[in-house]
Amino acid sequence: MQRIKSFYIILFISLIFASCKEDQKVTQETDTKGVVSTFYFIRHAEKDRSDPENTDPELNQRGLGRAMHWAEILKDIELDVIYTTDYERTSMTAAPTAVKKELDVKYYEPQNVNLEQFKADNLGKKVLVVGHSNTTPDFVNQMIGEDLYYEMDDSDNGSLFIVQLIDNHSTSQRIHINCNCPKER
Repeated sequence: MQRIKSFYIILFISLIFASCKEDQKVTQETDTKGVVSTFYFIRHAEKDRSDPENTDPELNQRGLGRAMHWAEILKDIELDVIYTTDYERTSMTAAPTAVKKELDVKYYEPQNVNLEQFKADNLGKKVLVVGHSNTTPDFVNQMIGEDLYYEMDDSDNGSLFIVQLIDNHSTSQRIHINCNCPKER
């Protein structure tokens, strides 16, 4: 009789632990439902073109003004992370925003981004991504899963792409931001 009681007690405890584990698993799966991830994609600001041989130029005066302008535009957005390619012009474009937000900049290589890992790493976050005229629209297209945007004109330093991911759904928009930045002399 004692053995039967012990068996039922152990069975009961096992069922409680098993149901707790199952409840925990379901909770983990449903925690990501409806989570919104927002990505702000911009191209670097105007670069110094005085030396055509320089493959990694800094920003020119107008570009520095635009970088400051981006920081002002993004001031009310609570960014969690900033990504930029490892070029002077992209780093300098991201710098004023990173300083205002007190965020470190993370570097990425557009051709080596593992898209699913990138989405997972930034789940539920607000992210700024600074790229180039060819990489920015391509990255946006990958994020939304369709070829909606094309390579940017070389003079387009004012486009802001906003991508929101919710579960398996995405939305995107492109806004052109004018800048009253100082003209190049």
